[in-house]
Formats: sequence, C-alpha cells, structure tokens
Amino acid sequence: MLTFTEAQLMGWLNPLFWPFIRALALMTSLPVFGQRSVPMRVKIALALFIALAAQVSLPEMPVVPLDSPQAVMLVVQQVLIGISMGFAVRLVFAAIELGGEVIGLQMGLNFAGFFDPATASQGTASGRFFGTIVGFLFIIVNGHLALIAALIKSFSAFPAGPEPFAFLRATQPQVWGAELFSLGLWIALPLVGMLLFVNLVLGVISRVAPQINIFAIGFPATLGVGLVGMLLTLPLMEQPFTMALERMLAHFY
Repeated sequence: MLTFTEAQLMGWLNPLFWPFIRALALMTSLPVFGQRSVPMRVKIALALFIALAAQVSLPEMPVVPLDSPQAVMLVVQQVLIGISMGFAVRLVFAAIELGGEVIGLQMGLNFAGFFDPATASQGTASGRFFGTIVGFLFIIVNGHLALIAALIKSFSAFPAGPEPFAFLRATQPQVWGAELFSLGLWIALPLVGMLLFVNLVLGVISRVAPQINIFAIGFPATLGVGLVGMLLTLPLMEQPFTMALERMLAHFY
C-alpha cells in the first residue's frame, strides 16, 4: 500500500506550484497569449508545461504549507511578478501601436476609427495594422522563448519569499510607461517628418495656385505617401522592437 505524509506531499507540490502560479499570471497578461480568444484551459496547460519543463533550471523552492498565511503572501508575490512581466511586454506592443496611431493621425485616417474587441477601445486602421504586425514579429524573433527564459531567470533574481512587495520596490514598474511614449514616437518620427514635408508642399501649392482644389488632392497625396512610407519602414521595425523587448525583460534578470 502506497503511503505518504503531508510533509512529503508539500515537498512534491511546492517546487511545481510556485512556478505554475507565476507562469499562469504571465499567460493571462500577455498581449498574444492573454487574449480572450485563447481559452483558459490552454493558458493553464501552457503554464503547467512551462513549470514542469523548467524544474531542472529553477532554484530550490521554499516548502510552505498551502493553508498558511505565508503561502498567501507567496501567491501574491508570484501573481505580482507574473503580471508585471506581462505588463512589460504589453508596453512594448502598445508603443508600436501608439506609433501606428500617430502615423494614422497624420495620414488623415483618424476618422476611420473602429472598435477593437481585443483592447475594448477605439483604434485606427494603421494602429491595428501595426499591432498585428508586431504580434507576428513577436513570434518570428522568438520573443516567446526570450520571455520564458526571463521567467526562469526571474526565480533567481526574485526568488519565492515572504515579501511580495520587495519586487515592486526593486524594479519600480510604475515608471516603465515612459518607454511607451519614447519608443512610439521614435517609430512614428520618420513618417511624421515625411508627411509634414508633404503638408508643407501642399501649403505652398495652395498659395502659388489658389485655383487648385487642395482638399481634393491633399488627402490622396498624404494617404499615398503614408502608405509608401509604411511599406518602406516596416522592414526596419525589428531592431527597435527587439531592443525594447530585451530592455524591458532585463528588469527580471
């Protein structure tokens, strides 16, 4: 007859339970895997698989009874770290989408807004296009593998302990929002400058030849130049996206 004690059961469950909670919190807050279209069972299965596969690389986990107050603090810590990691990746995605929104505003596409069910907000066609492209880019550049590596390394940088808010004091995630605006504006800056030059040329034409209907040719000109500029700058998006993703994940090493 197979028998085991409660201490043995805790020794078996604790090394798997804490990585599973942190990975599950990460999966529920990621931009790609955390969408509503991904079933919760898939997220739970992925988190469990990552926790099982990472056992050989993880440091020793504390053995804590799951019905104790210390276990509650440990759960809070894992949830905070996992959600913060997903928030860091989501900021990079939001920065790219912000660049697309600024470009669409300069192209005159701000009136073509539509409801985005993924983010439950209004967005332009260019912003949604940049968001879709960066989702594919995240998979192509192996961003999911870098994210899993950062998740495993986070247990060495921020091991499971009784202080759930020590991570927040060490990393200060509330200041990460500056990355969103700086990266978004840097991505949109070439196209904004190009469209500004087009608008200046159209302004000069309207002064030199007032009989030309500038409104009839202005919108097709800015839209055409914007689309050509987007086509030319899309191959250059990989480097800033990769650098921003590595910089955000470096907070967890």
